[in-house]
Amino acid sequence: MNFCPTGKRKPSSHASLNLSSMIDVTFLLLIYFIITTVIATPEDALIPALKAEKSSTVSQDNFEPQIIHVTTVNSEPVYQLGDRSFVDRQQLAIVMKKLPKDPGVIFRVDNNVSIGFAIAAIQEARNTGFEKVTYVPKLP
Repeated sequence: MNFCPTGKRKPSSHASLNLSSMIDVTFLLLIYFIITTVIATPEDALIPALKAEKSSTVSQDNFEPQIIHVTTVNSEPVYQLGDRSFVDRQQLAIVMKKLPKDPGVIFRVDNNVSIGFAIAAIQEARNTGFEKVTYVPKLP
C-alpha cells in the first residue's frame, strides 16, 4: 500500500528516539519497586511454632485426648469417660476437676441424646477450668 501520491516521496530520514524520557521512566519504576518491596525475614531466621527441648522426655499419655462419650445406656443418657459412666453432671464435674486442663476435652455426642444433657457436660467442663472444649456430634 502506498499512501503517498506517486512522485511525492519524502526523503527518508532515520527515526530518532528520545532516550531521556525512557531513562526517566526506568528510574521511576526502579524507585516504585524499591519503595513497595516488603522486606521479609529470611525463612531460616523465623522462629518455629513447635519447639523441642532436647533434655525433656515426652510420654505417650501427653498426646492422648480426653474424650467423653455422651450416649444412652438402657435408654438413659450417661457420660462415659474411659470405662467409667456417670449419670449426672455433678459426678462428671468431680472427675473432670482431677483431669489435666492443657490438652482439653472432646465430647462425642450420640444422636439420640438430648442437647440439654450434652450442653450440661460442656458447661461443667468450662466451670472446671477447661479452655479447649470440642463438641463432636456422631454422624449417622
